[in-house]
Amino acid sequence: MGVALITPFKSDESIDYEALARLVELQIKSGTDYLVVCGTTAETPTLTEQEKEDITAFVIQTSAGRIPIVLGIGGNNTKAVVEKLQSSDFRGVDAILSVTPYYNKPSQEGLYQHFAAIAKASKLPIVLYNVPGRTGVNMSAETTLRLAKEFSIICAVKEASGNFQQIDDIIKNKPKEFMVISGDDGITFPLITLGAVGVISVIGNAFPSEFSRMVRLALQGDYDNARQIHRHFNELIQLLFVEGNPAGVKSMLAVMGFIENKLRLPLVPNTITTYEKIRIVLNELNIKC
Repeated sequence: MGVALITPFKSDESIDYEALARLVELQIKSGTDYLVVCGTTAETPTLTEQEKEDITAFVIQTSAGRIPIVLGIGGNNTKAVVEKLQSSDFRGVDAILSVTPYYNKPSQEGLYQHFAAIAKASKLPIVLYNVPGRTGVNMSAETTLRLAKEFSIICAVKEASGNFQQIDDIIKNKPKEFMVISGDDGITFPLITLGAVGVISVIGNAFPSEFSRMVRLALQGDYDNARQIHRHFNELIQLLFVEGNPAGVKSMLAVMGFIENKLRLPLVPNTITTYEKIRIVLNELNIKC
């Protein structure tokens, strides 16, 4: 289980580095396998380039080599992404997570050429990130497999299409070492039964030990116990995304006392109704609030 770290903000919208340090320590102590920095859950589109660099450096310094770091580097300007990969200092970073280009709506050939250029520019392993609900374009199984087979530096895909047939096609036809990672907490368990290797998780921000245990049990073939944990968190996972990510997980972490419930526009906190539902479910799960 990798965890897509949130960016905690103070009431004045400055970055709350003390809260971020606590979250990093929680992940390390709780058995999270790696951290994803500057991904979707970090509200990266609302961060300045300097803030992204500062957050990355802070997480690397705080983790001090105790856990691998995957850094989000993507965009809809291929040339700019390539230049960033060629010019940045990636000491302390173990891999790159790169999202499919958004808004432009490229063809499958355009997606292939985009990631081929990134593969040629990167010195670090690349995890493809397919999330059509956010980008407006779906990377087909054929395109993912073409990239996986032609570029060994492309080591995995984070699949958040929710299309089981597409994901299963990738799993069935991929190179042996290529990894398929769930991009949705709610379908992680069934995807592992199909052959996925784990998840880049949102709920793991708040429940790293519990959710990573579910992943490990499933990977070990202990489906009965893994299924129990999956169902235990099912309602909470649904509430996480009813008003968007990371509003849900930030509400949850605020209820639990980890952070202030602050997002940057255009994102806003959950409504009181959803916030209260999250608080009630946390109480029902016997989690201290």
